[in-house]
Amino acid sequence: METIDVFGYVGALIVGLVLGLIGGGGSILTVPLLVYVLGYNPIIATAYSLFVVGSSSLVGTIQKIRSGLADIKIGLAFSFPSFLAVYLSRRYLVPGLPNVFFEFGNISITKEMVIMTFFAIVMLMASLSMIKNKKEDDHPTVKQPYYKTFIQGIAIGTITGIIGAGGGFLYVPALVLWANLPMKKAVGTSLIIITLNSLIGFTGDMQTIDIDWFFLLVFSLFTIIGILFGVFLSKYISGKKLKKGFGWFTLIMAIYIFYKELNTQM
Repeated sequence: METIDVFGYVGALIVGLVLGLIGGGGSILTVPLLVYVLGYNPIIATAYSLFVVGSSSLVGTIQKIRSGLADIKIGLAFSFPSFLAVYLSRRYLVPGLPNVFFEFGNISITKEMVIMTFFAIVMLMASLSMIKNKKEDDHPTVKQPYYKTFIQGIAIGTITGIIGAGGGFLYVPALVLWANLPMKKAVGTSLIIITLNSLIGFTGDMQTIDIDWFFLLVFSLFTIIGILFGVFLSKYISGKKLKKGFGWFTLIMAIYIFYKELNTQM
């Protein structure tokens, strides 16, 4: 695939817009867009997603820090264990998975199907945690001890490494529910983690797959334009609305992926 069609350009802008608004969701859009619209293999798509989300999140991170809407200390505390887990997952775990897990009749459960289904399950769990939670965003309590943050970072880093996500749709709920950050600050802080996780994780893929750099750089450029608009718009939307919108958006995308994967076997 040598060029990006109009759907690719529009999709890249939307990916960036979502990242800027809610500090996550870039991979939730990027992976399905690359797989279902542009026709990439899920293994390639999850790798490209790391670069696209990481490079665009870097721009968003700078904007959020300038606005005072990112906690650098907490972001780095989550990032260190996370990027180690992401790198090791992309470098060794994902390439080591069998191409076909098992077969029954005419149905084959492939590596690609398992990754996309796991992606959807994780998204579903994250969405429900944000939709149902009633904690007030603007009244944070005592921060949790670092060892809990370290363990959470390893767990989320491993998951995001497998599914090729920046992890915003996991880190935003974690920062709100576990680190007790207000929603808007959780969004900015998650971008710090996403940037480090994604770009370091992508270096693991560079050693195992061939990269179409022209496609990747052009797609990322449009995503960066989108994230600049998203960061600007986020100033005028309340944290409570962002939290609920984040949850419902993730839920809808999870259902869509389940639907698409079921259709491939029918």
